[in-house]
Amino acid sequence: MAAHPAADAMLSSIDLSRAFAMSGHWRFTASQGPEISDPLGDPAEKAPGVVRLCISRDAGKTCRPSLNRLLTVTDKTDLYTEPHFLNDARVVHPRPDVPLLFLQVASLHSGDGDQRVATTALVFDAASDGFVAVYARQTGANNNQEIRYVASGPLRGAILSAEPTRNAPFGFWITVNQLGAGGRYRQTLRYRSATRYDDGNPLAVLDSEMPNLQERLGLWRPGSRLPLPAGACPRPRLLAKELWCFAKPAA
Repeated sequence: MAAHPAADAMLSSIDLSRAFAMSGHWRFTASQGPEISDPLGDPAEKAPGVVRLCISRDAGKTCRPSLNRLLTVTDKTDLYTEPHFLNDARVVHPRPDVPLLFLQVASLHSGDGDQRVATTALVFDAASDGFVAVYARQTGANNNQEIRYVASGPLRGAILSAEPTRNAPFGFWITVNQLGAGGRYRQTLRYRSATRYDDGNPLAVLDSEMPNLQERLGLWRPGSRLPLPAGACPRPRLLAKELWCFAKPAA
């Protein structure tokens, strides 16, 4: 008797009708297929299966909008086009009256450990009777890149990104996107970081840049209490506008 194929594993299931206070039976699901032979290494080794994303109101018979091209670059299909990791899936509220579905997925790892990472935020649009993206961005993962949704504090609702510069002095482009009056995210700040690549600071780049970032937005002033990362931060100090939680290593 032939073995039955393994069922997909459910990673996330979110009742969107309830979260967005709308009629119908809208639901977001993310399921992962069985492991596959590693296409980028030893075929005998296994890699995580493909993650299937679906926003549906008919129990998954149809998915709309299609989310299967979040990782696609210039309409070309490659080994990094399909998601194999679900990094984040949740309903967030940039404003009390505005719910968004926030998603982040990632591809298989390349030989140098990098991944293609896609982040998007979707809102329900009554005019089109469906979900539409109000934010979308792709980045990598092995050079301290990060895209972060801010759930609380003075930057509540903002989506921050740190992406490496391509020329010396090697640092990061820090970008702030905030929800605009039209309901879409728009860029409100972009600058070259004080944090340098591989400078020995163990903080995430967005954490080491937080005082610098908030000062540029008029949300923090030197001499005020430092905006610190979650968790322990012994001996916080600013060195050339970069936050450190301990003394900077000797050169």
